[in-house]
Amino acid sequence: MVILPSVYLGSVEYFARLAQQGGDCVVDLGENYVKRSERNRAGIMTANGVMELSVHLRNANRPRTPMRDMRIDYSKRWQHQHWVAIMSAYRSSAYFDYYAPMLEPFYTRRYEFLADYNSELTRLLMRAAGCDAELHLSDAYVEASDGDIDMRAKKRESTFVSPRYFQLFSDRFPFVSGLSVLDLLMSEGPSSIDVLRGCRW
Repeated sequence: MVILPSVYLGSVEYFARLAQQGGDCVVDLGENYVKRSERNRAGIMTANGVMELSVHLRNANRPRTPMRDMRIDYSKRWQHQHWVAIMSAYRSSAYFDYYAPMLEPFYTRRYEFLADYNSELTRLLMRAAGCDAELHLSDAYVEASDGDIDMRAKKRESTFVSPRYFQLFSDRFPFVSGLSVLDLLMSEGPSSIDVLRGCRW
């Protein structure tokens, strides 16, 4: 079994796990929220390099709060800022006009809980990437057993290797791995699934 955290605009590695091992993956909503992690952060490539996008949360400093109970904070205009950043970064990509109408509602509609927001956005990105696995969620903490792959750890060793794909701004920056799958989608469109299936650990 692969135990995944709930993530915002998950990485290429995250979606490669879903594409290759989807039936054996479970997203743990019962784990405690981890600050400064992919649970509410993602990296995209911009003309100035990698930009980190962060979903604002209420009571993010409260210890030992399960992911399923983390509430989104709308006191700052983070949705607007994220959408402007995504448009600025990818509007010249070949697939932006195709994916933008699907993505934009996630930057106008309000969700109370981060887990709900992440889950719906992940399902959309799975469909967009051609990943037909079902997203399995667990409200209770998932205990890892021997042989399980636990991707919840903040610092874990990874031997992940992604096939190189075309990245916007490759004339300015070397290839960057670990970006949001959004970067792959905007660059490769329907061919994204081939990249995800070509990833190795």
